[in-house]
Amino acid sequence: MGPGISDAIRSVHGLFKERGLTLSAAESCTGGLISHYVTALPGASVFFTAGVVAYSEKIKTTLLGVSPEVIRNSGIVSAETAVEMAEKVRSLAKTDYSVSTTGNLGPDVLEGKEKGLVYIAVSKDGKTVSREIRLKGSREENKAEAALEALRLLLEVAERG
Repeated sequence: MGPGISDAIRSVHGLFKERGLTLSAAESCTGGLISHYVTALPGASVFFTAGVVAYSEKIKTTLLGVSPEVIRNSGIVSAETAVEMAEKVRSLAKTDYSVSTTGNLGPDVLEGKEKGLVYIAVSKDGKTVSREIRLKGSREENKAEAALEALRLLLEVAERG
């Protein structure tokens, strides 16, 4: 785990513990890596309540409750899907904040969307922010970078309150 990841994890722990906030995650392309990172340090149980790996379309719609219409109109790899994933997991887990990821790590084109296209979202009480990122590394590098960027967006949103 590189210093950027370690710093982000420590910052998330510090901020969420200090402010008494709770966190949940809905991950697709990161496959649970955000949840792994958050729980890599002791004490995550104080604020981290749930991490869902919703890799398939079926689980996105049936477990999380993402609208099939959103997926049909925008695709699995879209800001709209990332937003719904974040909002739905936050509602299900009843947390202050949530983070989500969906994207194409490669190696092939998915839904006509190139390798390295990832959407991340952070939801907080009716306000959700999403970001598009374009990654250029290998599948594993893209996965780690997407997880790191999701943690950075989470910190950016949570620090603003």
